[in-house]
Amino acid sequence: MGKGGIQVFDDKMDGFFSACNLGSQWSLMEGHPYPGGLFASIGQIGMGFGVSSNPPNPRDNSGGIKSPFTDLYEKYVSFQEENRLDELPEGEEGTLKMKKKKAGLKLKIKISNPSLRRLISGGIAGAVSRTAVAPLETIRTHLMVGSRGDSTTEVFNNIMKHDGWKGLFRGNLVNVIRVAPSKAIELFAFDTVNKNLSPKPGEKPKIPLPASLVAGACAGVSSTLCTYPLELVKTRLTIEKDVYNGILDAFVKILRSEGPGELYRGLAPSLIGVIPYAATNYFAYDSLKKTYRRVFKQEKIGNIETLLIGSLAGAISSSATFPLEVARKHMQVGALHGRQVYKNVFHALSSILEQEGIQGLYKGLGPSCLKLVPAAGISFMCYEAMKRILVEDDEES
Repeated sequence: MGKGGIQVFDDKMDGFFSACNLGSQWSLMEGHPYPGGLFASIGQIGMGFGVSSNPPNPRDNSGGIKSPFTDLYEKYVSFQEENRLDELPEGEEGTLKMKKKKAGLKLKIKISNPSLRRLISGGIAGAVSRTAVAPLETIRTHLMVGSRGDSTTEVFNNIMKHDGWKGLFRGNLVNVIRVAPSKAIELFAFDTVNKNLSPKPGEKPKIPLPASLVAGACAGVSSTLCTYPLELVKTRLTIEKDVYNGILDAFVKILRSEGPGELYRGLAPSLIGVIPYAATNYFAYDSLKKTYRRVFKQEKIGNIETLLIGSLAGAISSSATFPLEVARKHMQVGALHGRQVYKNVFHALSSILEQEGIQGLYKGLGPSCLKLVPAAGISFMCYEAMKRILVEDDEES
């Protein structure tokens, strides 16, 4: 008798059987699709009785004897085989995969109005991107106007010394309140104008210029006109933190002491600066997307790719238009602390160039790019992601 086995009647195995290790194992045995040593042992008892590990069909009259454990065997084996993709008939495998795919977590919010979807997506994209780069925006603003130090490190150390980490986010609420609707209007205007100006396949161009270039300029102008007063208040709160007690207090004091026109001081250089910036930014983004699709032959672009493409587009546009941004910041600060008041953007540019040289027009370019480049990438990535989340009522994906 074998080790751990039970011998029945004789050793010659002439019509009788031996059950080795009967019921002694419950681990899954290699080569058997059913669990447990019990059923594995039962499958080995067919010497004299014709019982095998593949029991005959009870309707088959071939003379086989159905084991009392056959029902359990069929239950366990059928359960295992139903979950093995390699044994599924053609068609059922695709159905199972489809069910598994649908089981994944996908957030979808149905909004039927396409304009509303674009506005919501743009607003969320603007709020997320600006909050992420708020410290760099604060440092950049101080460097532009020459307060708190002449280098990024010096400005950062002074802010942390006097105001702590909260000083890096000073004015961010105003920034978010301004940027969220601004970005919503900007991205909405770009998508709308670009869609209407872009020719359909086989059609001739509707305008002599690239559609994305004109659409970007229109987007920048639209958002600037609507949200410029908040931009000015945000700059004042960042620079003159002790003068104002909040957004509302800043609005009231500026209106009382300087008049309504002060809320739009620097609008001309802003418009002059935003047109080339927005035009180059959106044109570069659209061109890079088309290039990516053509090179990699992929219609859909992932989040990481969108982040990189948007960041590169932001680097190109910010570097090309930075001197106008410096002039705009100087004009917004005005005559605070005895600063020079500039008549117009050309006066500001010439005065800065005369007093500080060419480097004065690019003061703060480093932190500006560190802020604008990721901000542009995050903004485009969030916008495209939100457009995939906000879908039409009848849209499947």
